[in-house]
Amino acid sequence: QVQLVESGGGLVQAGGSLTLSCAASGRTFSRYGMGWFRQAPGKEREFVAAISRSGGSTTYYSDSVKGRFTISRDNAKNMVYLQMNSLKLEDTAVYYCAATGLFSGTSEAEFDYWGQGTQVTVSS
Repeated sequence: QVQLVESGGGLVQAGGSLTLSCAASGRTFSRYGMGWFRQAPGKEREFVAAISRSGGSTTYYSDSVKGRFTISRDNAKNMVYLQMNSLKLEDTAVYYCAATGLFSGTSEAEFDYWGQGTQVTVSS
C-alpha cells in the first residue's frame, strides 16, 4: 500500500515555473514506477510524465509537455517531483501523482495508487 500526497500547486503567470512535489509513504518506494497526470475542467485525466522504478533511469513525457517539464525522484526521501517551466494557459489543471508496481507506465490503468491532486492555475 502506498499513500501519496501532492503539494506545490498554485497560481502562476504564463511563462513562469512551478515545481510540484509528491510525498509517498512506505519503505518500498523505490519499487514503484511513478507518474504525474492532470485533469483540466471538462476534460478527461491525461498522462503528463512518468519515471521508472528503482533509479529512475527512464522517463516518459507527453508531447504537450516534452522539453518544458522534468520528472525526477529522490528515493531516500520518498519523493517525486515535477519541475514545470514555460507554463502555458493550457497547463491549468489538477495534477495527480500516481504509483505503479510496474517498471513504469503512461496510462491510468497501469497505476495502482493515486494522490488527491493539487491545483495548478496559469494566468495570462
